[in-house]
Amino acid sequence: MTVTQTARLTLRRFAPGDAAFILRLLNEPSFLRNIGDRGVRTLEDAETYLHDGPIASYERHGHGLWLAALRDTGEPIGMCGLLKRDHLPHPDIGYALLPEFCSYGYASESAAAVLEIGWRELGLERVLAIVSPTNAASIRLLENLGFAPAGTAPAQPGGVESALYELHRPDAR
Repeated sequence: MTVTQTARLTLRRFAPGDAAFILRLLNEPSFLRNIGDRGVRTLEDAETYLHDGPIASYERHGHGLWLAALRDTGEPIGMCGLLKRDHLPHPDIGYALLPEFCSYGYASESAAAVLEIGWRELGLERVLAIVSPTNAASIRLLENLGFAPAGTAPAQPGGVESALYELHRPDAR
């Protein structure tokens, strides 16, 4: 199910058939270094990740991580979306791309589209972002989108503290 389209991308809900893509994405060295090890090692693990993560989030919260694909070809290139973590007061934006699709503006394009959905369709007042303090490219992307530093927070309860950023809905101030 298509969530939105941009000039170059389609964002759609994940489906169980996306397990092979998720298996690759979640085991990329850049994902492991900047986001963390999700323990996904097999297609079965990837199916479970999709079922218990993004797909469950759609049902529970009406949003989640969405698959980002090239609009012209449908080729999956990454994911971007809004997560609702129990230990954070507001949803946070998450994104990850396969390495060969980095540095083309796709992360920024998909994140801007996700924020627009958050403001317009979900009525969010504020969106957070958790980022490794050593991930300069991601910090630059967040700052270009208007996010500002807001302290630290773990990505998972009891996890390592990461940099926390926040963005208020543009018309909410």
